[in-house]
Amino acid sequence: MALDNLIFAQCILYFLAFVFGFIAVVPLSENTEDFGGKCLLFTRGMWQNENITVSKQRFIVEEWGPESSCSFVTFVGIASLILSAVQAWRLLFLLCKGHDDTIFNTFLNLLISSVVVFTVFLSSTIISVGFNMWCDSLTEGGTLPSSCEDLQDTDLELGLNNSAFYDQFAIAQFGLWAAWLTWLGIAAMAFLKVYHNYRQEDLLDSLIH
Repeated sequence: MALDNLIFAQCILYFLAFVFGFIAVVPLSENTEDFGGKCLLFTRGMWQNENITVSKQRFIVEEWGPESSCSFVTFVGIASLILSAVQAWRLLFLLCKGHDDTIFNTFLNLLISSVVVFTVFLSSTIISVGFNMWCDSLTEGGTLPSSCEDLQDTDLELGLNNSAFYDQFAIAQFGLWAAWLTWLGIAAMAFLKVYHNYRQEDLLDSLIH
């Protein structure tokens, strides 16, 4: 019964990881489309006067962020989404059939979940640091009266749609960090199952000998 509860808890965590992965991937995909494939993360720029006679300023991008940053973050989100869906379905099947994972599968799940915890943490850090760098450039380190959130309502005249970039990346960050916490829980559950199997083997050995 205790083992069934553990499997059921794992199913719930995998389902949550799927939901959070979906929450992260959708706004990232929308932003890629809005920005025409340009990566907002780690982008550097500054405000400059349009010309000497006119005091109106416009934002000039000095260097767009590496596309690999956005691609990696999106890939990790999609991979987390797919893997969690597959694992949730597999564990639900085992639960309905009354079966349990083999010792090898249990250890493999621990290994995979540990790798996912690391990669999701890495992608979450990249999106948080990269987006903060963009916002620092946009607000000139917070010296402008407008916040980064306010500036998404301003046409930056970059030849792209910047009307929702703050909301998109705020949601994506929430999704990825929540997914990381969920995968941390999944890894902890996987460790408990490995430990449970190890204790069972010790018990069988003691009974036999």
